[in-house]
Amino acid sequence: MQRGAKQATFQLRIIGGQWRGRKLPFPDRPGLRPTGDRIRETLFNWLGPHLQTAKCLDLFAGSGALGIEALSRGAAHCDFVDADREAITAVGHHLNTLDASEYSTVSGDMAERYLRQTKDTWDIVFVDPPFDARLGESTLTLLADSARLAEASRVYFETSRSQPEAVPERLYDVLREKTAGDVCYRLLSPR
Repeated sequence: MQRGAKQATFQLRIIGGQWRGRKLPFPDRPGLRPTGDRIRETLFNWLGPHLQTAKCLDLFAGSGALGIEALSRGAAHCDFVDADREAITAVGHHLNTLDASEYSTVSGDMAERYLRQTKDTWDIVFVDPPFDARLGESTLTLLADSARLAEASRVYFETSRSQPEAVPERLYDVLREKTAGDVCYRLLSPR
């Protein structure tokens, strides 16, 4: 990048809750693909009865769209994990700007390593890895096998519609499923 040149940024709009309508800039990072407004609206309609006071995990957080939306709508806490330090730094900056206090950010750590090291459990987990990385199915398996899901938890899983990843059927029931463009998204319940 040339000295004095600005890095491209994009806007993330919070669509519900206490921060509804707030627009947050996020950096243009390789593979960063925030979940769209219409998909988030559907997802949070699905999660409605489970969201209040929930402890959430936003794996592959990227822009933080899902976790920030959850906090805006009443989640008690959200942990944000992403390997991209610049992206997760931007998430932390946005949460400070919003005066959020019940969150943590973990940068430079891969989801698999984080799940193997932590002792935390969550009520809601957002699994939205970069589509090309093909990390969804293995992450879902590790999440269930590591006993990190609270009783009656929900897992959101987003994948490419043109090259979808499977849900480990022995571990999860698919409660809801929809598509939008090249996105297939599902709400799962662990067995």
